[in-house]
Amino acid sequence: MNDTIVERDSADERKGLFARIGLFYRQMVNELTKVVWPTRNQMTTYTWVVVGFVAILAVIVGVVDLGLAKAVLAVFGK
Repeated sequence: MNDTIVERDSADERKGLFARIGLFYRQMVNELTKVVWPTRNQMTTYTWVVVGFVAILAVIVGVVDLGLAKAVLAVFGK
């Protein structure tokens, strides 16, 4: 079984640079045809979910930062 892998590797090495690039491009296009692309409505929904989640996290981090800043000022004073 290892012999066939070695044979394939040596066969790939014999291909030129442009042949390997062409093979990569054909395989990439073939894989992209298998992708299930979201609809416009789904994409809009997903975008708003991400924006909302980031906004909520920004508020949480801001509140924690403000709380820690006040705690440090209370402990070390000014």
